[in-house]
Amino acid sequence: MTVEVKVEETQKVEDMIPQEEPKKVIEETEKVVDVEAEVEVVDDDSKPKTLLEKSSSYKEESNFLSDLKEYERRALNEFKSKLEEAILANTLFTKVEPKNMEKAINENEEKEKEKQVTEEKAKDNETKESEKPVQEEAKPKEGDVKEAIEEEAKLEEEDVKEATEEEAKPEDGDVKEVTQTLKCEEEKKPEELEVEEKGEGEEDKEIALWGVPLLPSKRGEGTDVVLLKFLRAREFKVNEAFEMLKKTLQWRKDANIDSVLEENFGADLSSAAYMNGVDREGHPVCYNIYGVFDNEEFYQKTFGTEEKREQFLRWRFQLMEKGIQKLNLKPGGVTSLLQINDLKSSPGLSKKDLRIAMKQVVALLQDNYPEFVARNIFINVPFWYYALNALLSPFLTQRTKSKFVVARPAKVTETLLKYIPAEEIPVQYGGFKREDDFEFSSEDGAVSELAIKANSTATIEITSEEVGTTLIWDISVLGWEVNYKEEFVPSDEGSYSIIVKKGKKMSSTQEGPIRNNFISNEPGKLVLTIENASNKKKRVLYRYKTKKSSSSF
Repeated sequence: MTVEVKVEETQKVEDMIPQEEPKKVIEETEKVVDVEAEVEVVDDDSKPKTLLEKSSSYKEESNFLSDLKEYERRALNEFKSKLEEAILANTLFTKVEPKNMEKAINENEEKEKEKQVTEEKAKDNETKESEKPVQEEAKPKEGDVKEAIEEEAKLEEEDVKEATEEEAKPEDGDVKEVTQTLKCEEEKKPEELEVEEKGEGEEDKEIALWGVPLLPSKRGEGTDVVLLKFLRAREFKVNEAFEMLKKTLQWRKDANIDSVLEENFGADLSSAAYMNGVDREGHPVCYNIYGVFDNEEFYQKTFGTEEKREQFLRWRFQLMEKGIQKLNLKPGGVTSLLQINDLKSSPGLSKKDLRIAMKQVVALLQDNYPEFVARNIFINVPFWYYALNALLSPFLTQRTKSKFVVARPAKVTETLLKYIPAEEIPVQYGGFKREDDFEFSSEDGAVSELAIKANSTATIEITSEEVGTTLIWDISVLGWEVNYKEEFVPSDEGSYSIIVKKGKKMSSTQEGPIRNNFISNEPGKLVLTIENASNKKKRVLYRYKTKKSSSSF
């Protein structure tokens, strides 16, 4: 089976873009504006002041030592030295120092003595009160009273001493064991103590982040990759990067982030964000759908209480952790994600709790997941986006903001195509990826592209030489506004053409690509005709496959 593409000239023929060079098409389309250029958006044919050049320009920075600049290598080595020292000294985390064991025992003994004396005095006072009438009747002499008091004090002192000695006796051997331990510690040689001290921090030496060991002397394959993320986030300022790493580790420990992957937040939030496919460079793509929060019931279910807001934050961290699991944190590997933020139908600034939650998410992700986002693309951007951008801007570093790209509704598909191949873009965004697609798979090859100049017509012909062959195809025109039809033309000149899809004008509101199929009962060719009567060039995306009938085998 062969495919033939023809372009009929009305003014001038537009060269077809070959399938093996799809990137050329991406590079020649209108550019998308970087938010760094004061969030200028391309939504017509006018040329913006600042343009994002090519999708290839956002390739990840190299993590190979040989590719680093001299000052970057020096910073990395210094960072590793500080980290090694901190891990071995067990000073990475904030710790509450335990009291000296001997001092604690003594303090406990003193408290028990005081308690015993207090109880004895209270008992004696009760006895004195009960004997008071008798004493008054007896009225002993002054010398007898003095002698009695001295005798009582002596007995009391002996009782306290006896009680103290009794308290000091180890009932279960614990105090005795501690005393012996302290005595042994004093008798130990300095070198023996040194060996034991090293053993105490063994657990901290095993510290890891996202499955990557952090102790530099272990020479983990991904250690440099992780440390470079913190260095780049702080412009290779070693002390700042080191403090950032310490805070991240402490935050993960305090918030128990390592266990978040095991938590179950239900299926409801899965509609708000999910991982789906990869971009042209292999980065996993995460889609964030803000429109779901326009539903009041769902909004209250997510942000109605403080507890629910906390759950939302943990769910978002879980999604980030899942995305990181798809990465290859090694030199030369894919070490960051592509974020797509769909603002269509989003409640935006009208929802206070959503606004607060997003500020928290942005701040915590930026502080604790440095350099894990290759690009942050905002699509279907409404007018209030600029206000939101101004609101979040103080919480973002310049480096983070430089990765922002925005696109109005009319430019969504074109923008995404700069970064993601059509077969990986969901159909709702103009691509060919469908959920549970049983017709096309990644093994069916890439999508072909065709450019049609203004006032020109193009035909895509797919030949079928065997009877009973099923033809299946996807086709989409960016922006549509073209006349489109499908027909099957038999090879036998005596046969009539079969209309598969009547010719009609496809408006710009056409939702997603068209998928259709046809079973040929005789040899012939399927002809897809696209007539571009507008004064703008059109881009056509298409792919096809064939399935032979079982009788043909």
